[in-house]
Amino acid sequence: MKKKYFFFLLLFSIYAGLGAQIKLSEYAEVSIVTAGPGNEFYEAFGHSAIRVQDPVLNFDIIYNYGVFDFNQPNFYLNFAKGNMVYSLARYNFTYFFASYKNDKRWLKQQVLNLTQAEKQAYINRLEKNALFKNKNYQYDPYFNNCATILRDLTKSVLGNRIVFNSNTSKATGSLRQLTNHEIHWNSWGHFGLNLISGTRLDTKASFEELMFLPDYVFSSFKNANILVGNKLKKLVLREDTLLNFKEKEPTASLLNPFLLSCILSLFGIFVTYKDFKTKKRTKLLDFTLFFITGIIGCILIFLWFFSSHSITPTNFNILWAFALNIIISFFMLKTHLPRWFQKYLIILILFLVVISIIWLFNIQVFPLPILPLMILLFIRYLFLSKLLTSIK
Repeated sequence: MKKKYFFFLLLFSIYAGLGAQIKLSEYAEVSIVTAGPGNEFYEAFGHSAIRVQDPVLNFDIIYNYGVFDFNQPNFYLNFAKGNMVYSLARYNFTYFFASYKNDKRWLKQQVLNLTQAEKQAYINRLEKNALFKNKNYQYDPYFNNCATILRDLTKSVLGNRIVFNSNTSKATGSLRQLTNHEIHWNSWGHFGLNLISGTRLDTKASFEELMFLPDYVFSSFKNANILVGNKLKKLVLREDTLLNFKEKEPTASLLNPFLLSCILSLFGIFVTYKDFKTKKRTKLLDFTLFFITGIIGCILIFLWFFSSHSITPTNFNILWAFALNIIISFFMLKTHLPRWFQKYLIILILFLVVISIIWLFNIQVFPLPILPLMILLFIRYLFLSKLLTSIK
């Protein structure tokens, strides 16, 4: 949905001074530009931008709200905390076009059916937003991104005269379902996104919320109308295919989450079977399981309570990735476990049962690769509980 090129910022600085009092001619066009998905995870959802052309002024500028800079101070820390700063970059459409042609991604534009005054209002707002003091904004992948901003900008220009036809949309379901449709279920991006996302993604998406995806901005604008007097006219005047590459299909790597989860689970179940037969306990396996689930749990707790990400609160993944396990893991290196540990195991087993109920009733949908791991945890917890009982 967004793509980062360092030279965009340079181009932006070159063009920023041109934003003063651009008076469009009657031949100007304002277009919504939609790009197909790319190879990187952050490109998997496609991209949206606004193009303004005026042959009389020799003006052809793309306004791209999808620019970010890895070199920003404390970029990764701010990203983890949810403080994601994106920028509006303003540069020649030639560079934008060349980038997507090089990446072999399809590109379409929808020329909007606007009056001269509406075109002028568009560019006035865009030029103001592109000023250095205004270009940065707080990014949210679902509620304030390159696609939703185009929806909001169009509504601000056209007011209540724009009519989106929700009856034409075939998309239904939750934000998670819509997201998962765009990425391979067994990719690391899919796994990570569904791991850190709470129940906010499992609520049914409204029609306007669908437009966090560029594809749905495209289809929503295609079926939208403008109210002129007492009559409706189509919002999109003309649709052009600029690049006609085949859409890239989502793929999974050979070393994928489900495969690794299955390998770990089969190995853990095999070791547990041997421990059951010999009435012994493999300390390293227990330490590894408790430490890994504890680390993941600490990350999820941080994202829930100490970040401003809109999708990370109320995440029931913390029930299997239990943060206290990171402390308990060091007890697992001892030969004799404390007496209270059996009660702790019962709580962990109950948590796994609760997760199953939550999943079954679609309160929250969990990433599928955790299923083999949950089976391993359930078997291992039962084994440890039985072992402690036999010792008593």
